[in-house]
Amino acid sequence: MDKLQKCPANYTPLSPITFLQRAAAVYANRTSVIYGRTRFTWKQTYERCCRLASSLRSMNIAKNDVVSVLAPNIPALYEMHFAVPMAGAILNTINSRLDPKTVATILKHSEARIFFVDYQYVNLASEALRLLFVGPHESLSAPLVVVIDDIDAPTGARLGELEYEQFIRNGNPGFMGCPVEDEWDTIALNYTSGTTSAPKGVVYSHRGAYLSTLSLILQWEMKSEPVYLWSLPMFHCNGWTFTWGMAARGGTNVCIRNTSAVEMYQAISEHKVTHMCCAPIVFNILIEGMGKPNPNRRLGLASPVEILVGGAPPPASLLEKIERLGFHVTHAYGLTEATGPALVCEWQTKWDRLPRDDQAKLKARQGLSVLALADVDVKDLTTMASVPRDGQTVGEIVLQGSSIMKGYYKDMDATNKAFKDGWFLTGDVGVIHLDGYVEIKDRSKDVIISGGENISSVEVETVLYNHPRVLEAAVVAMPHPFYGETPCAFVALNNGDQVREGDIISYCKTNLPHYMAPKKIVFLNELPKTATGKIQKFQLRALAKTYSSSNNNNESKIKSQRSPRYVHDQPQEQVLAMSRL
Repeated sequence: MDKLQKCPANYTPLSPITFLQRAAAVYANRTSVIYGRTRFTWKQTYERCCRLASSLRSMNIAKNDVVSVLAPNIPALYEMHFAVPMAGAILNTINSRLDPKTVATILKHSEARIFFVDYQYVNLASEALRLLFVGPHESLSAPLVVVIDDIDAPTGARLGELEYEQFIRNGNPGFMGCPVEDEWDTIALNYTSGTTSAPKGVVYSHRGAYLSTLSLILQWEMKSEPVYLWSLPMFHCNGWTFTWGMAARGGTNVCIRNTSAVEMYQAISEHKVTHMCCAPIVFNILIEGMGKPNPNRRLGLASPVEILVGGAPPPASLLEKIERLGFHVTHAYGLTEATGPALVCEWQTKWDRLPRDDQAKLKARQGLSVLALADVDVKDLTTMASVPRDGQTVGEIVLQGSSIMKGYYKDMDATNKAFKDGWFLTGDVGVIHLDGYVEIKDRSKDVIISGGENISSVEVETVLYNHPRVLEAAVVAMPHPFYGETPCAFVALNNGDQVREGDIISYCKTNLPHYMAPKKIVFLNELPKTATGKIQKFQLRALAKTYSSSNNNNESKIKSQRSPRYVHDQPQEQVLAMSRL
């Protein structure tokens, strides 16, 4: 055996690009993309990607050059997931809800050669480019800017000299693409949200993207010809790899610009959507949308929609509400560094016989590793010993496998800190049950230590979400003169609801050990979030430090008068609420 060649003659590097090539041959006439009045087949999508890759090469884009894009879920962004790596380049999808300074930081750090900008983000991009060349950065080379106009109704928006559709037309539809010589080559560069530090560039390999894609479509049991609604932004972990996965399944991508209830329900009804992904925060949009008078409410869901939810553990009560509407929920957990979902809560048939409340609690667990991972464990980081599988002993969740990032771009120190003994350290505290299912208890920095007792903020938040008047909740530590720290809860109420602080505290004491109940409730119109919709607990922790536990008995009647909370003020902005994922 040792005399056999290391790389046999039939060796073909793994790459998700091959999914598109196969889709064009096998599913040529199936609908690949729907966007407003626009329809493409897989043959057409393949030709457009070949043209785009050809045009990129004609602009002297070479291997490992970075191509950045700032756009919502539109056909152009979908096409770039294949065309950019077909040109040998690295795709960098930028969160469209970031501020100009952060966009400029990403463009500078990634050294983007070309910058594609959707027409609705021209102002944001212009300001980012202006900041890019201020002060010591004046010597930087400006990326070539290509504007993506509205394919259905061109606006004539301009930032650079080139327009996307013209860029497509200039390319060669017969371009074969640059061969992937090494499956460990970089396919994408994604930046973390920067909730705890400056954004870091996470490097994905062709191999990792390929294996992650296959893992998710298999473990989610996605059958052939799915109709997938893009409620999850493609800029987030490359759409959890479903950008590539839909080509693998010969499915249809239904693109929408806004994650609003009206657009989602309309798309579900009109196109017979079968699958979608989101965070628990989007559950609230769907629940509230179904409860309001609108043209789509009477349509309801003609058939169940599979929904993969990732992020903070969704409260059992929220899971039960969304499933009553006709959505079948599968819970996942992951990170940017794990190419999106790393754990999936695989359902077991025997659980069908359990009461609905027990089923919802099981679905809230993060579950088992995706197939692309070699292993997942919960460890004591001091000794690196595995914790007992008792569902109670906490440790840090650690991961191993090909779907883990290659490392942080230009940051070897951060890369080295992220790994220990070959394991990637997630920073999440959890337990592992006897059946091997992992359950998150908290972020390591969010555990509240009160009088020597460890309090999981996630457990307290779960109880708060069960309260009928609570829409959003986040729990952090508040200083206490005797216990060191105690829980402080920040709450946003359902629109128009009223409740007293003492009533919520009493509710928590009824459903939790008293030491775990929040000592103070702070009512906010909306909880602060990052550009990707993650609740910014560091802001809440800073605010909680200003409160004294001795003055938390004044119970005032609060009425929530919140403004629209999940759709960005500008209509083109998408909503993405991921907590960790």
